Amino acid sequence: MKFAIIGARVVLGLIFVVFGLNGFFNFIPTPEMAEAAGSLMGALVATGYFMMVVKLVEVLAGSMILTGRFLPLGLILLAPVSVHILLFHVFLDRAGLPMALVIVVLQLFLAWAYRDSFAGVLEANPKPSGQS
Repeated sequence: MKFAIIGARVVLGLIFVVFGLNGFFNFIPTPEMAEAAGSLMGALVATGYFMMVVKLVEVLAGSMILTGRFLPLGLILLAPVSVHILLFHVFLDRAGLPMALVIVVLQLFLAWAYRDSFAGVLEANPKPSGQS
C-alpha cells in the first residue's frame, strides 16, 4: 500500500506541476478543442488573471502533493480544480476524459489514504477553539 500511495503522489503531483508550469511557459502545445470548450477557455484566458491563478495553484498544490509536505492542504486546494477538469471533459471536450478520470481517481485515492488528516474538516458541528 505504501508504494501505491507514493506512486499516486508522484503521478498526481507531476501532472499538476507539469501542466501548471505549461500554463506559464507553453512547452506543450494546446490541442484542438470543440467550439464550446474553446470559447470557455478563451473567456477564462481573456480575464487576464483567472488562468494564471489556476496554474499557480496547480504548481503549488502539485508540489505539496509531490513532496508530501502539506499534502492534505494540496489535495484540498486541487479538489475544485479537479472537479472542474472532470466536468469540462464530460460536458465540453470528451477527448481529455481519460486523463480527467485518472486525476480524480488518484485524488480520491490519496484523500482516502490520508483521511485522518481531514477529520476536522468533515466535522458537522465544529466549535471554535477555546469554547466548550
